[in-house]
Amino acid sequence: MSKTIKVALAGAGAFGTKHLDGIKNIDGVEVISLVSAGIDETKAVADRYGIPHCTTELEESLAIKEVDAVILCTPTPMHAFQTIACLKAGKHVEVEIPFADSLHDALAVVQAQKQTGLVAMCGHTRRFNPSHQWVKRKIVAGEFNIQQMDVQTFFFRRTNMNALGQPRSWTDHLLWHHAAHTVDLFAYQVGSPIVKANAIQGPIHPKLGIAMDMSIQLKAANGAICTLSLSFNNDGPLGTFFRYIGDTGTYLARYDDLFDGKDEQIDVSKVDVSMNGIELQDREFFAAIREGRQPNSSIAQVLPCYQVLHDLEQQLNAG
Repeated sequence: MSKTIKVALAGAGAFGTKHLDGIKNIDGVEVISLVSAGIDETKAVADRYGIPHCTTELEESLAIKEVDAVILCTPTPMHAFQTIACLKAGKHVEVEIPFADSLHDALAVVQAQKQTGLVAMCGHTRRFNPSHQWVKRKIVAGEFNIQQMDVQTFFFRRTNMNALGQPRSWTDHLLWHHAAHTVDLFAYQVGSPIVKANAIQGPIHPKLGIAMDMSIQLKAANGAICTLSLSFNNDGPLGTFFRYIGDTGTYLARYDDLFDGKDEQIDVSKVDVSMNGIELQDREFFAAIREGRQPNSSIAQVLPCYQVLHDLEQQLNAG
C-alpha cells in the first residue's frame, strides 16, 4: 500500500487525543473521521485537528469507503464487539488495551481476525516505550537476563473518573486493564510463557463493584518471576514503575524514561524515531498495514496474556 492510509478514530477523550497528536508526526496517514459521544464535543476536537468528518456512531464511519483503518479508544466494554465490527467492515483495526474484558470475547476477536486476514493490533504500549525497548535489546543481544520484575501500578481513583478527572460512564478494572500491561510485558521481555500465576485482592468497593487493591505473582517457564502491585487507593506518585532485576544489572523504567539501579538516567533517545510510546505503537500499526504483515502486539500475539487474566479472575472469584 503506497497511498495515504485514511483513518477513523473512535473515542476523542484522553487517549484518543494522544493518538491524534502522535499521528500528526507520521507521514502518509490522515485521520478523516472522528467518532465520539456528544456531537458538539466531537466536532470541537475534529476542528482542532482538522478532521473533516465527525459523528457519534461508529457505523457511520465504517460505511465510509475511503476509511482503511480504525483506531478504537472507546470504553473497555465496547472493545471486543467494536473490533469485530471493524474487521467485518473490511477495516484494519488498532484497539486500545484491553481488546476484550473476558477470554470468551478475546477468542471471538481472534477468530474474526483469522477469518478476515486484516491487521488487528492491541495497544500494549509497554512493548513500544523506548525504556522497555532498550531492555529488550539488551536481552536479545545476550547482555541481560531478567531474574525478577517488580512492578507497581498506582492510581488515586476512589470515584469513577478517567485520566482527565472527568466522570466515566463505565468502570475501569485493575485486572483486565492495568494488569494486562504487565502480564503481557513480562512474558514478552523474558521471551518465555507464563506457567504459574497467583492473585489476591482487597475489599470490593461498595459502589464501583471492583477491588481497589490487588497483588499478582507470575512465573515464566524459564524461571523468571514477576511481582505486580496495583491500587486505585494510592494518594501519592501515580503511574506504573518497573524494576528489572537481572544477572548483569538493575533497571528502573518510568514510562518512556529509564534509570539504572543507582537511579542514574540512561539515554534512550536514540532507541527509536520518537520518545512517544503511543506514536511508536501507531507507527507499527501503519507499517504492518503497508507491509502486509502481523504487527508487534497483534491480538494473536497478546492472546496468552488474556488467558492468564482469565485464570487469575477464576482464582479471585473462587476466593
